[in-house]
Amino acid sequence: MRQFDFFYFFGSGYAYLSVMRIGAMARQAGIAVRWRPFNVRTVMAENNIALRTQVAKVSYMWRDVARRAATHEVPFVKAPIWPTDPDLLANRVAMVAAEGGWCEAYTLASFRAWYLEGMALGDRAHLEHVLPPLEKDVDAVFAAANAPSAHERLKAETDAARGYGIFGSPAFVVDGETFWGDDRLEEAIAWAEGRHRLQQAE
Repeated sequence: MRQFDFFYFFGSGYAYLSVMRIGAMARQAGIAVRWRPFNVRTVMAENNIALRTQVAKVSYMWRDVARRAATHEVPFVKAPIWPTDPDLLANRVAMVAAEGGWCEAYTLASFRAWYLEGMALGDRAHLEHVLPPLEKDVDAVFAAANAPSAHERLKAETDAARGYGIFGSPAFVVDGETFWGDDRLEEAIAWAEGRHRLQQAE
């Protein structure tokens, strides 16, 4: 089965749109998605991107997310708590989930709780809300997320994103071709299917 990598960050506003859309779109196209959370904060800092300090841009972002959500019929209530997950706990839990094969389910549950239920990412209450329905033990997952291996895996995934030239979240990589932003999801899928116009021209 054709495959592409989905790089995203727990706490990325635009990633929510892709998280909510990518599964169904990829299945319809017959494409396997590899869910790869990474630490976008490190990458943004390396590229001198400081979104938090850009008040006008942040205001625009949430309005833009609301518009795109309506366009793509993605649920939207209001701008979520942001910034969130200061200690990268949600992202480290994702490393545990990726290792165990339940990263997609955890990601969907986490982003829904963040966006639609008004819960901050990266705290104990959030984990106690999203993990039991996934039949995961909160204490065990919490311990695993705080273990050195989870930190190391997150660093490795961030290194992988950096290697593809990724500087923001979400991003998609298909056979080494990188697409940045939720508005490039359709184009990434077209590339994975081999029907992108540039591919045909070449």
